[in-house]
Amino acid sequence: MKTALIIGASGGIGQAVCHRLRGQGMAVTTLSRSTDGFDLTDPAGVESVLGKLSGPFDLILVASGALEINGAAPEKTLRAVTAQTMMDQFALNAVGPALILGHASRLLPRDRRAIIAVLSARVGSIGDNRLGGWVSYRAAKAAVNQIVHTGAIELHRTHKQAICVALHPGTVKTEFTRKYLGRHPAVAPDEAAENLLTVMAHLTPAETGGFFDWAGKPVPW
Repeated sequence: MKTALIIGASGGIGQAVCHRLRGQGMAVTTLSRSTDGFDLTDPAGVESVLGKLSGPFDLILVASGALEINGAAPEKTLRAVTAQTMMDQFALNAVGPALILGHASRLLPRDRRAIIAVLSARVGSIGDNRLGGWVSYRAAKAAVNQIVHTGAIELHRTHKQAICVALHPGTVKTEFTRKYLGRHPAVAPDEAAENLLTVMAHLTPAETGGFFDWAGKPVPW
């Protein structure tokens, strides 16, 4: 039986991914802050919890993240940036996934294809940024893209069949995005989960270290 570890499993996308994977007959291990206190901003807690997992997992998905932290909305201009807001964004959206990736070599199998994916966002693309704003969130997502790319290089040295990628799920109708949907087209979490799982199913080890959207198309760095 194939196995999966879903981090951020209580969120809209995380829950939908878990439901679909279990429907496919996979054994799914879940972690989230709301259900079992797994907090990506607590390095000691991350180390303690992950250190108790043995794996190996055929799929690890980091679906945690936040657009607003402690009530701080995305900035419209650089003048609105505060040090605390930016540090909070980096702690959750960049440092947290980096701590997870630090365990990848132990939790992924070496003898078969396996995937570790981190949910990123198109707004983290430097090349695609034409509107500005959302400075802290953009910067944290750009940082996690670099972390994923670096992690893929390191992982490839020992896990030749492993795939380590950043994924943009598109705009999804969740509590995460509720205030910011506006006129943007959005999909339900279940559809987003189907899209992401389809993309991951078709990725090859040659594409490790990449940044892909919900349709499997590369996103500019």
